[in-house]
Amino acid sequence: MIDLNAIWYILVGVLFTGYAILDGFDLGVGVLSMFARNEDERRLHLNAIGPFWDGNEVWLVAGGGALFAAFPPVYATVFSGFYIAFMLLLAALIFRAVSIEFYGKVDSPAWRSVWGWAFGIGSLLPAILFGVAFGNILRGLPIDHRGEFVGSFFTLLNPYALLIGVLSLAMFIMHGAAFLTMKTEGEIRDRMSKWAVRAWVVFALLYIAATFFSMRVSPHLFRDLTTNVFFYLALIPLAIGIAGFPAALSARKYLAAFAASAATIASMIALSGLSLFPWLAPSRINPGFSLSAYNASSTPKTLGVMLIIALIGMPLVLLYTAFVYWIFRGKPQSSHESY
Repeated sequence: MIDLNAIWYILVGVLFTGYAILDGFDLGVGVLSMFARNEDERRLHLNAIGPFWDGNEVWLVAGGGALFAAFPPVYATVFSGFYIAFMLLLAALIFRAVSIEFYGKVDSPAWRSVWGWAFGIGSLLPAILFGVAFGNILRGLPIDHRGEFVGSFFTLLNPYALLIGVLSLAMFIMHGAAFLTMKTEGEIRDRMSKWAVRAWVVFALLYIAATFFSMRVSPHLFRDLTTNVFFYLALIPLAIGIAGFPAALSARKYLAAFAASAATIASMIALSGLSLFPWLAPSRINPGFSLSAYNASSTPKTLGVMLIIALIGMPLVLLYTAFVYWIFRGKPQSSHESY
């Protein structure tokens, strides 16, 4: 039977999954902008995500807020342990947001060059850092008997977490390139399609490597996993997404390719969540020190009240998000009023 703790474990996962899918293509587009051939092409990257990027980041805020409200000890331990990494992440996101708004404000090549690179680097760092953070969660954190993080910033920069960080980067580039195939035409679209295929190849190879190393570094993730029916429900869309992505691009079905990359991201996070459950912050020191959805949650009354609020608020957010994407479903155009 699914209880309130499990429901909130799922809801937090859904919010972070929504962020990975929606802001994931933003980050990918930002990284790809560093390879734009001219200013007009870079403007095209900016205008492609212009109507969406700030709304997409709301999902990150909502996910962090839900984690704080539902599982406060996990929020405290993870955010204090990842403090320097999260400050770097926050700085990158701030510079990225400012660069989008400032890029076209001054008619100067030097000005646009500075903010163009800020946009690219401000997208590159989060794409890697999110993966590094997630890799450390999968690997397990140095959490002691008091539930406190006892490592350092350099503890987080272990080979396994860095591998997941590079995997995350490849995944977002693939996702961003797929998004741009829907928003561009002609020669640029063909190049974005090639970028998407290259990123898919790198992603697939890294995913195989990450799975292999996960078995060695974190064998607990695979314990009793194959006996869980939800494992197969999450595995099927992952297989379809990975296999269908290049096929859709080859057939010039760009919306299908974007849907395939989105399904791949959602399935990967779902599989990771199933592997970790009920842990939210597993301990490498002693499994008994791990923070879970049960020993690190708010009171049942708090979870119940918040669930009512979430059931009212989340459909509104989904409707608003769908409305914005429908209104700006066309291809971007560069003008004096654009980014």
